[in-house]
Amino acid sequence: MTEKVVKKAVLVAIEAGRTSSEETTEHLDELAFLAETAGIETVERYVQKLPHPDSRSYVGKGKFAEIKNFVFENEIDVVIFDDDLSPSQLRNIEKELNPKERETKVRIYDRSLLILDIFLLRAQTAQARTQVELAMNQYLLPRLTRMWTHLERQRGGTGTRGGAGEKEIETDRRNIRHQISILKSELEKIDRQRQTQRKSRSNVVRVSLVGYTNVGKSTLMNLFSKANVKAEDKLFATVDATVRKVVIENIPFLLSDTVGFIRKLPHHLIESFKSTLDEVRESDILLHVVDVAHPFHDNHIQVVSKTLNEIGAGEIPVILILNKIDLWRQSHPETEIGDLMNYYKTLGFADVVPVSAITKENLEALRSVIIEAVKKKHLMIYPNYLNGNTYESISSDHSVES
Repeated sequence: MTEKVVKKAVLVAIEAGRTSSEETTEHLDELAFLAETAGIETVERYVQKLPHPDSRSYVGKGKFAEIKNFVFENEIDVVIFDDDLSPSQLRNIEKELNPKERETKVRIYDRSLLILDIFLLRAQTAQARTQVELAMNQYLLPRLTRMWTHLERQRGGTGTRGGAGEKEIETDRRNIRHQISILKSELEKIDRQRQTQRKSRSNVVRVSLVGYTNVGKSTLMNLFSKANVKAEDKLFATVDATVRKVVIENIPFLLSDTVGFIRKLPHHLIESFKSTLDEVRESDILLHVVDVAHPFHDNHIQVVSKTLNEIGAGEIPVILILNKIDLWRQSHPETEIGDLMNYYKTLGFADVVPVSAITKENLEALRSVIIEAVKKKHLMIYPNYLNGNTYESISSDHSVES
């Protein structure tokens, strides 16, 4: 059996403006987790305090020389930057880290490209793969360099095309533009099919799980719908939207598990995933799941709320689910859970429910809050429901793909 080769990476970030050292460390921890999800091991981190990224090499000249020496001396495979690199920054960094005389080439990632790569690996359905491939092509178009390898992987090849010249890059650009056109046409066709499907379920209450990536949405989806949705301790374990029919107290509703949000989510990815995010935008109720044990969970809530506003879902009623309350209690022994709930109610969340998806603590309370919210929406669709004009009973043990 061939042993899997793990690539070694260096992470690079700047501490700018009002960002604290603790926040920068947390950002790099998340970047390292992203790298691990992509099968890359982090061996060193570099942080520099700057008011803004250096226009030439992201970090200053001296810091970049330090990074370059470490990369060459330790045979580093990948250098990952915590922000997006401009085309000129990428060209300069590629030139410095991949001189012609050096046989071993270093892969350059920025945060967006790493996320796009993970999405490409995780996407299972034709729609998700088309969306990610479109986002990847749109992202790569202005950033093509002679050392780029992502196109090769998409074509099924491996490694870097040695000696590729400017004419070949121009050919690649034409090919990418053509591919973008094809992918957009495919997505439009898929989106029309999805719109027809969504219209067919307009008479059913729709509930969507949203939240930062890796907070436990898929675990809750499995608990409530008995669906077999992938749930693991990795970022973006779920990329494809999953919809299941759930019935509680003889009232059916559709429960969707959607892609997790993350800070600095690539713009092209949001644009490409608009049809998938329609599941969120057209929902009647949002279940905003939070890993309350995470030290920066308030920042995660802000990221999700901002993204929901950006996609036009900011006015949908939200139930805030504080997941991993068992872990939170261990680190906050002096604080009452009631005080925590009241804090979020002062921030505008009317319904706040602390739970633990793993230990199943307080799940019945969450179930009650969800069904009360669903009942209100259900009665708007079927105003005579309580007068006995019900439809055929469906067992709550059944959960089918919608």
